[in-house]
Amino acid sequence: MTTDAPLKIAYSPCPNDTFVFDAWAHGRVPGAPALDVTFADIDITNGMAERGEFDVLKVSYAVLPWVLEEYALLPCGGALGRGCGPLVLTREAGVDLTGKRVAVPSERSTAYLLFRLWAADVVPGGVGEVVVMPFHEIMPAVRDGKVDAGLVIHEARFTYPDYGLHSLADMGRHWEDTTGLPIPLGAIIAKRSLGAERLRGLAEAARESVRMAWDDPLVSRPYVLEHAQEMDPAVADQHIGLYVNDFTADLGADGYAAVRGLLTRAAAEGLVPPLPHDALAFG
Repeated sequence: MTTDAPLKIAYSPCPNDTFVFDAWAHGRVPGAPALDVTFADIDITNGMAERGEFDVLKVSYAVLPWVLEEYALLPCGGALGRGCGPLVLTREAGVDLTGKRVAVPSERSTAYLLFRLWAADVVPGGVGEVVVMPFHEIMPAVRDGKVDAGLVIHEARFTYPDYGLHSLADMGRHWEDTTGLPIPLGAIIAKRSLGAERLRGLAEAARESVRMAWDDPLVSRPYVLEHAQEMDPAVADQHIGLYVNDFTADLGADGYAAVRGLLTRAAAEGLVPPLPHDALAFG
């Protein structure tokens, strides 16, 4: 599949995304279209998707109910998994969050939906004010007492002890314990206007890029570390190990069930609009 104009794509500088897209972004996937890459954190790409600004985007699964009329969910390239969910952190262990001030990285994120579903089950009095802030500011804010708790994602799973913080709860563990399903985090979407044939080609390009990264992980290392925001290489490897897995190559039945389950439960809590029955269909 080739095209003259590069496809405009946006994904995060996080190691899992640069690892997945390295081969494709550098023209090593045979027959794949050239990419015009923009790096942006997922809260930014969520907004881009809502405005229809790019051909292909990495977004949170939580934003799908707002964008699936214009975009199709690709069955590969995204992030689902087990043991890789967001954490709620506090300065002291065992804090009751009833009425407390909680920092979150976005209200249009899977992390936020998982947090709200967890809170509905275990904080019957309800949390207090929710404060949106960039995820890299959340742990310092909790440490400094600016908020009572923080919802963290990405490499914060590995680094929060450096801030003297405690993990109050693991949103992913709660999700897995209550559903038995993997945790749906980040999705790859592409504009439906590209047409069914090109969408299938994009999915295969993403899948082949993943395979090539797995076949020779060292090839992607310069690209990963260039954009890893001074992250320790060992932490970058942990990040990739958690978020790039069999679901990245193909969502499969469990992956689709996880996405439907998350969005159905979130809609029942009034957190997202209901998802049409066939909205996740591809091809």
